[in-house]
Amino acid sequence: MAYDPEEQVYHASDHNYSINDLLRSALDPDYMANGMPRISDFHIKVGEAVRFRLDDDLHSIPGGDALTQEVAEKLIFPLLNDKQIEQLKSSATIDIDAGYELVEEHFNFRINAFRDKDGLAATIRLLPRHVPDVTEVGFPAESTWKSLVQMKRGLVLVTGITGSGKSTTIASLIHQISHSRAVRIITLEDPIEYMFDSDKGLISQREVGAQVESFSRGLKSALRENPDIIYVGEMRDYETAQLALTAAETGHLVFSTLHTRDAVGAITRIVDMYPPEREKEVTTQLSFSLSCVLSQKLIPRADGNGRLVAMEIMRNSGGLANLLRTGKWAQLYSIMETKAGEGMITMEQRLLDLHEQGMITREDAILYANRDDIIGRLPNPAAGKR
Repeated sequence: MAYDPEEQVYHASDHNYSINDLLRSALDPDYMANGMPRISDFHIKVGEAVRFRLDDDLHSIPGGDALTQEVAEKLIFPLLNDKQIEQLKSSATIDIDAGYELVEEHFNFRINAFRDKDGLAATIRLLPRHVPDVTEVGFPAESTWKSLVQMKRGLVLVTGITGSGKSTTIASLIHQISHSRAVRIITLEDPIEYMFDSDKGLISQREVGAQVESFSRGLKSALRENPDIIYVGEMRDYETAQLALTAAETGHLVFSTLHTRDAVGAITRIVDMYPPEREKEVTTQLSFSLSCVLSQKLIPRADGNGRLVAMEIMRNSGGLANLLRTGKWAQLYSIMETKAGEGMITMEQRLLDLHEQGMITREDAILYANRDDIIGRLPNPAAGKR
């Protein structure tokens, strides 16, 4: 059976939508900020109205009907190929990862389709093709991104929770490098999100499950492919971490991501991937290989028009390498606070800056801080009312 992505099968208010209509709604001017979509995901689930994530909140399609199994299939199956549809039909335990493109709109989507106790479900994530300019991402200073795109070797980690814009930050850096340096770049992604164009730099993008079996296998291959720069979509396990550190140590520039709430947490996360008896080895390797950790959060703008990036930066300079080697990680935060002149900044310092600029509210500065001591450093609005 053929499934048509333009068939209007979903009723909401006084309008019928196709799956393409729903996906195009992410590009509505009312849902854009600074030229970028504020909708990140659509959620389809039998028994519920279609929902979408705007900024950080879930919303239902206004007046949307609860989905039947039949309508859910007509929304989800047009996004999949015949083999994926058969797999999903034949097994209640399988989930399917797929990609979909709105050709005329130049936007890609990542789909994860699965079954829950009520029936068919899917999460559809918007993957803009346009790589944001590095000046638009939200680096605290121009010198920050300029130093990163000029690096020749070392490990650069971008950390944060899911959906905090880690891939976007790295994509902007790779885009800038490709247009400014004659280098060989290999990316290993799951899935490929942004489409890069080779310019001065020559780029090969490989997707886990399509062109490469796993991040670790892809890294082993990349090291034989004469790269200058390697992008590893995520450090998920010990083998990948070990290979990434070795690549950085042997003269390559390696970008990767981790799911941690702050920059210091990236250190403990990597060390925890290793057997306990190898802790000293990995901390020594980190002290030589790690160049920079960027930890970021997406914060609501004070004017309500979307979100912006607040970025914490830890650089391997000054006495930081010695703290890494000796395991004195509790002192890393203090180094970051006192070494602002060396390009470091804590999340609390960045939130204070954004609040002073009127970009975020006092309440959100407190909510998104990693440490409670930010409260005493913020202006107290009650004090001005005396």
